[in-house]
Amino acid sequence: MRSYDIVLFGATSFVGEILTGYMLEKYPLNGTLKWAIAGRSEHKLATLKASFGIAASSLPTMLADTSDPASISALVGATKVVVSTVGPYALYGEPVIKACAAQGTDYCDLTGEPQWIKKMIDRYEDVAKITGARIVNCCGFDSIPSDMGVYFLQEKAKQRFGQYCSTVKMRVKTMKGSASGGTVASMMNMIKEATKDKELRKLLTNPYALCPLGHPYTAKQTDLKTPAYDKDMQAWVAPFVMAAINVRIVHRTNSLLNDKYGNNFLYDEAMITGKSILGGMGAAAFSAGLGGFMLAAVVPPSRWLMEQTILPKPGEGPSLKAQLAGHYDLRFVGKTDDGQEIRCKVSGDRDPGYGSTAKMLGQSAACLVEDIAKEDKAGGFWTPASIFGSKIIGRLEKHAGLTFSEE
Repeated sequence: MRSYDIVLFGATSFVGEILTGYMLEKYPLNGTLKWAIAGRSEHKLATLKASFGIAASSLPTMLADTSDPASISALVGATKVVVSTVGPYALYGEPVIKACAAQGTDYCDLTGEPQWIKKMIDRYEDVAKITGARIVNCCGFDSIPSDMGVYFLQEKAKQRFGQYCSTVKMRVKTMKGSASGGTVASMMNMIKEATKDKELRKLLTNPYALCPLGHPYTAKQTDLKTPAYDKDMQAWVAPFVMAAINVRIVHRTNSLLNDKYGNNFLYDEAMITGKSILGGMGAAAFSAGLGGFMLAAVVPPSRWLMEQTILPKPGEGPSLKAQLAGHYDLRFVGKTDDGQEIRCKVSGDRDPGYGSTAKMLGQSAACLVEDIAKEDKAGGFWTPASIFGSKIIGRLEKHAGLTFSEE
């Protein structure tokens, strides 16, 4: 018997605090879903509880630290699902994955680090399959809107055309939000690792890097690195930084769903910058800026200077006002082999990386507890769409401020 349905590990992190508030709102402590918060600082956990007043007065807390295996083992053994917001995951995530896999405990997180996911799959998937632990990475803006958006479009295409689309593209029409220090720290750590590891650089250029070994995919994927004109959107587009993780998750979903989208399925992502010449100039400026940032991040002295001066520190992030003012609108275009076309839209009502991500992460954990029985989905490393399917779409629309619709 486990004491809790869900434990939020890293509750005092930036996203963890948002998620704690969201869970108190959606799952009051006198309800049927039993949950707790965990972290390494008793003082910070107490301060967090106090900040929510009487609603959190009876909220259980647990002390756990990734440097203390016994505390992580106790945390994992006390709950059905661990939700981890402790990143960068490449630095702090493995002990939790290892313990969950060993004890058959389900897990979800909001990582956007493909190199770490690959390493965890290689090390722990065999154990998770034996114990029944369902490990679900990328349950935030990376990569639920992309992964579930493609899934939603493909189900609509099957209903309308009797077949799935062999080509899907996602375009960010609008997005308002800002990055937190935790996200920046994860990105900078990944860049540091890549500068030292040739094999990692190869992995980061492989769109199928997270697909199981022996997959049949050979189709050459589009990887937009420069400004371009998109005829389907009749607009200019620029590279989308989150494509690095989203594309790989979507292709892993296809593989886990038994090549449902086809062996030659094509998928890419980009940002719309506008229809006029100003849109073209914006695409060029954004591409140049992104390239300059990546170049500076690769060079140790300039990377250090950015980390010390202009980049947000871990624990820093957008204000509540900025989170509430944030939003995003993603457009998907799918085409079948015989040229039929379908368009869909996914939108969110909060800052994508934080306000919206916290809600998506909370609903992912609740979906694992309440909707996905152990006998329905076996242990292993899953993607959001491959394990949740349509069950989470209703949850996201009802409880997380997302909408999924055909255009």
